[in-house]
Amino acid sequence: MKKYEIGMYGGKFLPFHKGHRYCVQVASLECEKVYVILFWGGADEEVILKEHPEFWLSVEERTRQMHQICSDMSKYAEIIPALIDIRKLRNPDGSEDWEAETPLVRKLLGNRLDAVYSSEESYGEYFSHAYPEAVHRLVDVKRIHYPISGTAIRNMESEEQRAEWIIR
Repeated sequence: MKKYEIGMYGGKFLPFHKGHRYCVQVASLECEKVYVILFWGGADEEVILKEHPEFWLSVEERTRQMHQICSDMSKYAEIIPALIDIRKLRNPDGSEDWEAETPLVRKLLGNRLDAVYSSEESYGEYFSHAYPEAVHRLVDVKRIHYPISGTAIRNMESEEQRAEWIIR
């Protein structure tokens, strides 16, 4: 018997990297079922792609990467990859509206969630509000297992440096 029945891990995944895979692995070892959700089409995604056009990955390519990671982890748990289009869910200033996304996540999960996974402590307040029944399961916050983030990868100067961390 695992610690949790249903877990969720989501992000933009620009790009999918080894730290993301590690978080999915931890979730799959702790949960019977894990939803891995790609939120795409947000304003922050547009900013990233404007600043770093070399990281333009279509939603289809990121979906392929997500399915690869989910397939790799399916030996540990039932892994369910999902997409949520957030292009129409923006605040008036164009920023991402997590409150508008929450009902879509709830619908996908069937209103059942035991753990929300991330590596960001700052998400805790939102998660406790949006998913009060779930624990915010922080994974590798100090980036010890995988000392990387999407921002750090995007700021690397060479493709050779990035290649070490990106899921292809």
